[in-house]
Amino acid sequence: MDWTALLLTLKLAFLVCVLLLVLGLPIAYWVAFSRWRGKFLVEAVVTLPLVLPPTVLGFYILVALGPRSPLGQLWTAVFGHPLPFTFGGLVVASVVYSLPFMVQPVASAFAAVDPRLLAASSTLGVNSLGTFQRVILPLSFSGILTGLVLTFAHTLGEFGVVLMVGGNLPGVTRTLSVSIYDRVQALDYASAGATSLFLLLLSFALLALVYGLNRNARSLWPGTC
Repeated sequence: MDWTALLLTLKLAFLVCVLLLVLGLPIAYWVAFSRWRGKFLVEAVVTLPLVLPPTVLGFYILVALGPRSPLGQLWTAVFGHPLPFTFGGLVVASVVYSLPFMVQPVASAFAAVDPRLLAASSTLGVNSLGTFQRVILPLSFSGILTGLVLTFAHTLGEFGVVLMVGGNLPGVTRTLSVSIYDRVQALDYASAGATSLFLLLLSFALLALVYGLNRNARSLWPGTC
């Protein structure tokens, strides 16, 4: 087991979950409740990472973060080094790649909240923020939890985008999935098998946890997703 790669992967997955919790909730709220006729275009953009080959998505992210792009030039001017092939580049790429895994389940959970509860909250004089905090968030717990777990598990297993944007720098951008690839290339199947088994068991445990907690959530709030 490559413990350095494991710690880096867990750190990456945690940061991506935190960032997508902050970015994903507003996007999911807008997707769930917006009445704009062109909303489907935004939904298509959010979902695009699900259907694009990871190498294609990784290439475009690499170009967007490169030293010739406005974002890349701004990053270099502020921090003194380019963003690709750094841990920060991995975080940005992983946020883009995992965006639909957070937004889709959360948006579905928001949309499933009974409109009568929202109307009742408004009638009682509660503003939109208060309604979101007191009504929508508690009833959408299962969707938010699902989004977090899927994002975490998806980030753990990223390979194509990670390799394109971050490369394979030990202690900097080498994640567990890249480490497995290295071990296979070196014909070290025992080490590759041990790491693969660890990821398999961890992914299974995360999915079992989310299904178990969602089942309890449905029993507490019947009729929620």
